[in-house]
Amino acid sequence: MADRVTVIGWDGSPLTAAARSALGAATLVAGAAHHLALPEVPPGAERIRLGSVDLAARRIAGHRGTAVVLADGDPGFFGVVRTLRAPQHGLEVEVVPAVSPVATAFARAGMPWDDAQVVVAHSRTLRRAVNVCRAHTKVAVLTSPGAGPAELALLLEGVHRTFVICEELGTAREQVTVLTSDKAADHTWRDPNVVIVIGGSAGPVSAVGLGGPAGPGGPGGGWISGHDPGYPPAVRGWALPAAEYGDGDGPDERPGDTREGEYAGLRAAQLARLGPRTGDLVWDIGSGSGALAVEAARFGAAVIAVDADPDACGRATAAARRFGVQLQVVNGRAPYALEDLPEPDVVRIGGGGVAVVSACADRRPERIVTHASTRDEAEAIGRALAAGGYTVECALLQSVELDTTAWSERDRSVVFLLSGVQERREASR
Repeated sequence: MADRVTVIGWDGSPLTAAARSALGAATLVAGAAHHLALPEVPPGAERIRLGSVDLAARRIAGHRGTAVVLADGDPGFFGVVRTLRAPQHGLEVEVVPAVSPVATAFARAGMPWDDAQVVVAHSRTLRRAVNVCRAHTKVAVLTSPGAGPAELALLLEGVHRTFVICEELGTAREQVTVLTSDKAADHTWRDPNVVIVIGGSAGPVSAVGLGGPAGPGGPGGGWISGHDPGYPPAVRGWALPAAEYGDGDGPDERPGDTREGEYAGLRAAQLARLGPRTGDLVWDIGSGSGALAVEAARFGAAVIAVDADPDACGRATAAARRFGVQLQVVNGRAPYALEDLPEPDVVRIGGGGVAVVSACADRRPERIVTHASTRDEAEAIGRALAAGGYTVECALLQSVELDTTAWSERDRSVVFLLSGVQERREASR
């Protein structure tokens, strides 16, 4: 095993005294081609071109001497330190950090980033990275070949975002470009790059100075990085009462009006079976008041709410604005409105029957949740889910709302809750 392993971060600036000292004593140096070309690399040291970090770690583990690994940016932030410290390699490392490319990108943009989500996009995670960009107003994407600004833009079709694209940070070819997401696919971008994706309630990036909003909590900042649950004002609890949603603007509508099947108890059970999470894309078909769509978005998932009623779409949009979450609202009738939507991870169907269930099953989401008013309808939906390759569960839910002033029954609801789970998802998921 190497007597000493030092990992040095490099951001294009001159190496620190500690980094130069470690590098000068190295008998083995691992890094990319531009790292190995640095004049500080000892001419007599063994050199390893970093491709597979695992392979390099095995070589280092078998080396007798002093090893140095050079990496771009902060090697402890989505970097090589995690792999080098994996138990199978048995390496103890010292780290000389540098400024991460994410911090540099936000510095170039003149923006705070304590309120930003940070994701890594490569061929296996690109879709989930895009879903984070759908769900959040400020996201930094560490890209890779084949999962760069153009690919992000293509998968974000229908969702307006502003891209701040930072190419080859820390080099003489560094360039920062600001443009809307619909234009990003028309260009060829140089690697490596970081894309800052801004949109929704965060507001647009201004043309001068890239100045945006101060972030969570206003000028004073927030208290937790990534997402501050106190801004917008936190709402405690899930499956909130219907009165928290409908806007009451319609002539026959009272605040909190929701469709049959949208009562809070059913919504809680549906959310529990869907399990929406950061990186997911949720379809809410027949979204009605937007209650479930908003609550799924509050879990950090990206949500597309679909409804044939323009007024319902307006209510869902208003609810999203009130709760400070991002929704893509589509006015259209399922199953036809689903044809051009991006692939979902989980689907909630608020109406449409067997035809919509079958159309959703054809898209192979991990889970589908819906409800039925009668046993015959429940059996038909169950057969459609089973035919689509889903394991079907059904429960009869009964809810009785009481008037606590007299402890008398105020309202009663009985509904069949159906859920289908796809046990073996396609490898592309």
